[in-house]
Amino acid sequence: MEDRAGGSGRLPAVFLTPGTSSFADFLGASAPHLLPGGRPTPPVTELSGMLGGSAPTGVDGFGGGGGAALQARHGTTIVAVTFDGGVIMAGDRRATMGSMIAQRDIEKVFPADEYSCVGIAGTAGIAVELVKLFQVELEHYEKIEGSTLSLDAKANRLAAMIKANLGLAMQGLAVVPMFAGFDPEAHEGRIFSYDVTGGRYEEHSFYSVGSGSVFARGALKKLVGAQMTRERAVRVVVEALYDAADDDSATGGPDLARKIYPVVAVVTESGYERAPDDEVGTVVDAIVADRMTNPGG
Repeated sequence: MEDRAGGSGRLPAVFLTPGTSSFADFLGASAPHLLPGGRPTPPVTELSGMLGGSAPTGVDGFGGGGGAALQARHGTTIVAVTFDGGVIMAGDRRATMGSMIAQRDIEKVFPADEYSCVGIAGTAGIAVELVKLFQVELEHYEKIEGSTLSLDAKANRLAAMIKANLGLAMQGLAVVPMFAGFDPEAHEGRIFSYDVTGGRYEEHSFYSVGSGSVFARGALKKLVGAQMTRERAVRVVVEALYDAADDDSATGGPDLARKIYPVVAVVTESGYERAPDDEVGTVVDAIVADRMTNPGG
């Protein structure tokens, strides 16, 4: 700090120069190495040598499993549904490292700000960094501009951050989050999905990402209904994760012995709320009891 400030003890000029209200853009100009996509990685040819073959092409159902050879933890399945008054996002608690279970209680759903949430799938370490940067990005904009971004603008900001990680994604360290929130203008919950290039797509009623997303989405098609209540929507997302865990080894089902349940986030006009474990546990117990008499669904 002293070197950059010329030994005066003052903040460097970069901190005092008027510019963008985007914290990510500011960081990219002043310290790009601190961005999630700015970390140095071995070149593709070196990765190939490390892996004893071709370089990785993807993780968690996004085109391969090479990330496991790099010993990076991967988050898996995230689901989201809209209901009458908002949106619910839920994630299982398992992180994998190749064929091993690396963690049984990882957090994959986070508040982005007061009225939105983000769930992570892909390389867990980079994904968590990206989420933290996204949280600061939204808070920084609000402090600089004195107002909050619209839900669409928040979704666009996240898309730009994902695009900045494309170089690492091409080496197998992909991050593909899902974003959802309450839109005060439309007075409804909305869901946004992404691809590794930063493409942003709005989904309707429900969506899922991650290695168990195909199975979860199949369950959601049968379970989602019009004008669902909050209670019904919580049941739907937990049941979809249960079905995903039934067919996908990388998705963790509810751990009754350890009382590890999915993270369930609810966003309404009142703001972000994480559903208490007691509430989720009651839903899990009901689903397990039902499956005891009808294991197939």
